[in-house]
Amino acid sequence: MSTPYPSTADEDTEQTLSMQAAPPLVPSTAERRRGGGRGFSSALRGGRVAGLDGLRTVAVALVIVYHVEPDWVPGGSVAVDVFFTISGFVITRLLVAEYARSGRIGLGSFYRRRWLRLGPAMLAMCAVTALLSVALPLPLFDGAWAAAVLAAVSVVNLVRAGESGPYSDLTAPLSHTWSLGVEEQFYLAWPLLLLVLLRYATARTVLVWVAALCVLPVLWRLALWDPTAAHRIYNGPDTRADQLLVGALLAVVLARLRTDDPRLALLRRWAGRLCLPALALLGLIAWRIPITEPSGWNPVWYTVGLLVAAVLSAVVVAALDLCPQAGPSRLLALPALAWVGRNLSYGMYLWHYPVIRLLSDLGVDGDWLLPAGVAATVAAALASYALIERPLLRRERFRVRRLEPVVAPVR
Repeated sequence: MSTPYPSTADEDTEQTLSMQAAPPLVPSTAERRRGGGRGFSSALRGGRVAGLDGLRTVAVALVIVYHVEPDWVPGGSVAVDVFFTISGFVITRLLVAEYARSGRIGLGSFYRRRWLRLGPAMLAMCAVTALLSVALPLPLFDGAWAAAVLAAVSVVNLVRAGESGPYSDLTAPLSHTWSLGVEEQFYLAWPLLLLVLLRYATARTVLVWVAALCVLPVLWRLALWDPTAAHRIYNGPDTRADQLLVGALLAVVLARLRTDDPRLALLRRWAGRLCLPALALLGLIAWRIPITEPSGWNPVWYTVGLLVAAVLSAVVVAALDLCPQAGPSRLLALPALAWVGRNLSYGMYLWHYPVIRLLSDLGVDGDWLLPAGVAATVAAALASYALIERPLLRRERFRVRRLEPVVAPVR
C-alpha cells in the first residue's frame, strides 16, 4: 500500500475566487441579532495557515523516504491520516465561508477550481508514464499505460479495494494515486451533502450531523473487518471518510465560535498544549508501526486506530491555525518550508513514485537512490508548477476578475 498525496489546495486562490464569484450580501436584522454569518460568525476569520504548508513539506518528505527506504519509517503511511484531515479541514472551511458570505455554494465554480488545481498536473504525469511504457523497454513500466488510464479517471483506489490478496501489477506503476481517488470522490459528494445541511438545518444542527457522520465509517469498518478486508478498508472512500470528516468537523467548530467565545479560548489553550504530544505520537507511529504490511493488518488500527490518527492530526491542525506564535507553528511556518508546501508538495507527490521507478530501471540503487530521487522529484515538481499549475491558476484569476460584477456601495 502507498501513502497519499498531500492535498495542496491553494487556499488563497480558492478563497479569492469564491469571494469574487459571489459578491457579499448585506446581513439581515435577524442575522445581525444572532451574530451574522448565518450562524457561522467566524467563518470568514481564517486565511492561509503557513504552518499547514510547512507540515505538508515535512509530510511529503516522509512519503518519499517511506517509498525508498521503508525500513526506516515502516509506518510512514500514517501521512494518509494527516493529509486527509488537512484536506477535509481546508475544503470545508472554504465552503462554509462561501455560504456564510453569500448564502449559497457555487458547486460549478468549486468543481472547476478543484479540476484546475489537481487535474491537469495529474494528466501530465499520467501521459508521461504511458509514454514511457510504450516507448522504452523498462521493466517497472511494463503495462503502465493501463495504470495511467485508471489514475487519470481517479479509480485506482477502487481497483485496489477489490483485491483481497497481494496487489496486482495492474495499478503498481502508479499505485500512489489511490489517495487522489479517495479525495476526488470526497470532493464530489461532500459539497452536495454539506449544502443540504447548511440550507435545511441550523448551524448547531449542522455541527451535530457532521460529528455523527464521523462515527459512521468506524462502525462500518467494525462490520467489515476481516484480515482479507484490509485492502477494502484501506482504499475505500467510505471506510476512510471519517478522516476527512474529522477535518471538516474542526472547520465547522471554528466557524461557529466567535472570537470572544470562551470556548474558543479553551480550544486554543488545549490545542497548544496537545500539539507536541500529538506530533510525537504521529512520529512514533511512522517510526515503529508497519501499518501497510500484512503483519500490521490488525483490527485495532483498521477500525478505531484510523479515527484516532485523524483526531491526532486534527489537534495539530487546530494548533497551527489557532496558535500561530507557538513553537511548532513558527517552525513549520519558516518561509522555505511553507513555500515548498504551498507550491511544490502536490507535484512532488505526483512525480516521486514514477521518478523513483524510472531511476531504479536505469540502475540507480543503494545509497544513491534517495538523494537522486529527491533531486529529480523536485525538478519535476518545479516544471509542473511553472508550466502547468501556476499558469492555469493565473488564467482562472483573470477570468473571474473579468466576470466580477460591479457592486454599488451600500449605505
